Amino acid sequence: MTEPTVVRREIRIPAPPATIFAFLTDPEKIVRWMGLQATLDPQPGGLYLLDVNGTDVARGTFREVVPVHRLAYSFGWDGNAMGVSPGSSLVEIDLIEQPDGTLLRLTHSGLPPVAVPAHETGWAHYMGRLAVVAAGGDPGPDRMHKDPGA
Repeated sequence: MTEPTVVRREIRIPAPPATIFAFLTDPEKIVRWMGLQATLDPQPGGLYLLDVNGTDVARGTFREVVPVHRLAYSFGWDGNAMGVSPGSSLVEIDLIEQPDGTLLRLTHSGLPPVAVPAHETGWAHYMGRLAVVAAGGDPGPDRMHKDPGA
């Protein structure tokens, strides 16, 4: 039996798909819930670049962009953290409209087995923060940001 190389998560968010899509594709909005700085060009072949915490930089390329419904982008870490080099894995996000908001379904595939636990933890953390901000709340300081004074 092979070890899992996929992270799958779902979360219901009390906001419309268009609101959530904006928080996934607008550089100014994404940093309200994940990251310190972003360069995003949400079109096939466009750059996905996110400085998550002052040390870890995620990099990839948008592969599929269906406004307010679906995103797919390659993903990895500058410096090959955890064996996940830039563009070596795939993040797929589907936004499914529900009567009370949106079901966000995330699949992150192509991860080496050693990287799965950290990515499961990271996605759980950030999807929770996304749910808060998309519903109009303040997720507060991000505990995953590095302390520059440490």
